Amino acid sequence: MTAISFPTSVPAPARATRLRLTVRGRRVLALLAALPALIALAIAMAMGSGAALASLDVGAPAGAFESVVVSAGDTLWSIAEDVAPGHDPRDVVDQIARLNALNGVSVQVGQELAIPAEYSEDR
Repeated sequence: MTAISFPTSVPAPARATRLRLTVRGRRVLALLAALPALIALAIAMAMGSGAALASLDVGAPAGAFESVVVSAGDTLWSIAEDVAPGHDPRDVVDQIARLNALNGVSVQVGQELAIPAEYSEDR
């Protein structure tokens, strides 16, 4: 026959030790906590940086850019032909698009477009 023995004493629960963070650990924890905010700030700055492209340069005098309001039926091509009749419309369209931070060539009725200063004199 075999004998089965059961322990009669209950083991004492282990003492929970207090978590201690070193200075380095606190810095890492603070960095990890601030990381999402830093990433969001970087994305917001990257997305908002294109809005300043149509602003005046620091050294440019006030009124250096003339503006045109898009009417019904206007395209960048027709606006380029109107503001610079003696120039290649492709170059004028490219400069207007870069100055106004346009991704494509479509414009909306009522949209105000800045015209480069060199073509403002031709009008």
